[in-house]
Amino acid sequence: MYAIVGYAVIIIMMIMILKGKATPAFCFSILPLLGAVICGFGLTEILDFIDTGMNTVWKTAILFIFSVCYFSTMNDAGLFDPLVKWLVKMAGNNIVLIMVATSLIAVVGHLDGAAASTYLITIPVMLPIFKRMHLNPLILLLLVGLSTGIMNLVPWGGPTIRAATAIGVDATDLWISMIPMQIFGLVVALAGAVICGKLEQRRLVREGISLTSLSESGDLEAGEAGLDDSLRRPKLFWINLILTIIVIALLVEATITPYLIFLFGTMVAMAINYPDMKLQGQLLKKYAPSCIDLTVTLLAAGIFLGIFSNSGMITSMAQVLINLLPEFMLKYLYIIMGILGGPIGIIMGPDPYYYAVMPLVIETVAPYGITATQVAHAMLIGENVVLSVSPCVAANYLAFGLSGIELKDHMRFSFKWQWLVSILMLIFAIIIGIV
Repeated sequence: MYAIVGYAVIIIMMIMILKGKATPAFCFSILPLLGAVICGFGLTEILDFIDTGMNTVWKTAILFIFSVCYFSTMNDAGLFDPLVKWLVKMAGNNIVLIMVATSLIAVVGHLDGAAASTYLITIPVMLPIFKRMHLNPLILLLLVGLSTGIMNLVPWGGPTIRAATAIGVDATDLWISMIPMQIFGLVVALAGAVICGKLEQRRLVREGISLTSLSESGDLEAGEAGLDDSLRRPKLFWINLILTIIVIALLVEATITPYLIFLFGTMVAMAINYPDMKLQGQLLKKYAPSCIDLTVTLLAAGIFLGIFSNSGMITSMAQVLINLLPEFMLKYLYIIMGILGGPIGIIMGPDPYYYAVMPLVIETVAPYGITATQVAHAMLIGENVVLSVSPCVAANYLAFGLSGIELKDHMRFSFKWQWLVSILMLIFAIIIGIV
């Protein structure tokens, strides 16, 4: 019963979101609620599920609000103008170099293992370049998401910690044997960046946009189109840069809760750049539309996660999936899960994927001599690489908000390529013997 309702909710949700029939917030809140009622849960139980789910997302919601306000303040003040001009000057008409730089910045940005900080470091810096060079911003999210997913295999990344916890091993030990496969994945990601650059070059030429004129355009020397030059604070550049470096360093250092870093950072940034209280209020109203829509969706996702994870729907859905396989395929279930880890991870989210599904897979393949570590490696590859397109990962809504791209558009554009990379990494892992 739980599995049938769970799959029905997921299918209806995906159809409604991808076809634009309802907002993600509606789907994440109302549909799981109806599913829980159909399954026979009482009001008290459902509210407990929701409370548990909300506890997993509210910090990210606050982080999103203040991170958008912080980087919007810095963008208005002109902090990124010199970097944008320098990168564009260095790249010239070499679109490939911009794509590779995007991937590398995301790799470095994800050294702390947190997707949110990676998005915060990479997207606000690279998006203005993409816009000024007339590049497809969906490629920005594709490349950032791909690098983030591959780098997320580090032992301090959430999925590896979850997998290690599920099988009772040290996260570092689990990761060390995956390093060659992770390096292979990064090489593939950089190759993908080169390919994207070549394809974008051809598109610009096909559309009659001169690459030479782009690199020499006066628009590149000016601020972002539509920005108010009266808000520029060029004399405060170094102060703003030092403040931003401190904010990013605190994010990487990870001692202070991220949302507090951006809360205090926003207040300090506004006090330094725009001491007038009336102007501060106007700017907050200006930034509000970018914050509210995605914050509502993020909090609604907490309802979805809470109900599905705590009601038993996820476990039942996983068990049905395993029972559908013919017996001769059970030995290869962990490889099948590695291949299908992308779409399954998108539907379930990381917690139920590792804590509910992985133990079932381990138990199923154990009689065939397959170790828990092999299962963990396969399932980590499948789920991690497509991390950025999952509606169940709260940090992804930060990326959508920062880039102005909707979930459905990102999913349509990026999923197939990220899934392909995950399969290539899985094949490489099988060849070197860690799966």
